[in-house]
Amino acid sequence: MVMVETTLTERTKTHKHPLSSLLKSIQSKIIGQHDLIEHMLVCLLADGHILIEGMPGLAKTRSAKAMADGIKADFHRIQFTPDLLPSDLIGTEIYIHETSNFIFRQGPLFNQILLADEINRAPAKVQSALLEAMEEKQVTVGHKSYPLPELYMVIATQNPIEQEGTYHLPEAQLDRFTMHLEVDYLNPQDELLVLELDEKRQHRQDHVPSAVTSTEEVLSARRAVAEIFISDNLKKYIVSLITATRTPKKYSQELAKWIDRGVSPRATIAMARCAKALAWLRGEEYVTPQHIIAIAPSVLRHRLTPSFEAEASGISRSEIIKKLLEVVAIP
Repeated sequence: MVMVETTLTERTKTHKHPLSSLLKSIQSKIIGQHDLIEHMLVCLLADGHILIEGMPGLAKTRSAKAMADGIKADFHRIQFTPDLLPSDLIGTEIYIHETSNFIFRQGPLFNQILLADEINRAPAKVQSALLEAMEEKQVTVGHKSYPLPELYMVIATQNPIEQEGTYHLPEAQLDRFTMHLEVDYLNPQDELLVLELDEKRQHRQDHVPSAVTSTEEVLSARRAVAEIFISDNLKKYIVSLITATRTPKKYSQELAKWIDRGVSPRATIAMARCAKALAWLRGEEYVTPQHIIAIAPSVLRHRLTPSFEAEASGISRSEIIKKLLEVVAIP
């Protein structure tokens, strides 16, 4: 059986939705990273956040910037460094001498789309500044809470190979990311297209990117995603996948050796939301098992805790999830 790679445009068939122009805009700037584009849009539609992990130069930052450029929304990029302080994200209270009062000056955390570049380079105290914002869409300073925009998304990137000067993301923060995507190298054909696109950029004068969709259209699309039908059987299938990570012995002895701790209920909610978003993005009127299987690795990867035996044997989280999908039956 020959596996033929399909582009995101082909997967969405001829479906025309309010975000078609955004999809086209991103694809014009990013070559080959079809899964990356699709996952970012799924997270946007599912009202979630995404952690993108991959080697340097794989268009992680460029993809996030391309999506933000296509939406008429406030965007800010933060380069995380070891000397970053929580106030550099949240903001700080400033004393106004004329009024003898303190006023709160908001930091970049209050933008609608926040790109946290190389998030694992900042210490835990800075990373924890994102916790409340990502979960509750508000920031508390002192005794006062400040609401964040209705459209709010954190796109974080991290490098998997550089360990010096990096900090492990705490499990509590990882769990707040809806999806965790691993980005790989391009195939030779796509890399050749990257060269051609770069040549065109060199001969083109700088231009200011223009938004192709609005915040209102994105919020409207989210409401449409919420109306996508998912059957009770598929809800049970999602719950079975989640509970299998907590009680793997019931499904497979091999799986039981590989999993130390299972995933949280956030994974259940995230899987249902992302499956609906993927179905809508691909022009389907209801969720199918294929939608769940397609998004399961990215929803579960960062939430699973592999056992020592799995790590010693070189068993990756992706392999554990592949085994999980094999042993849990579709209703």
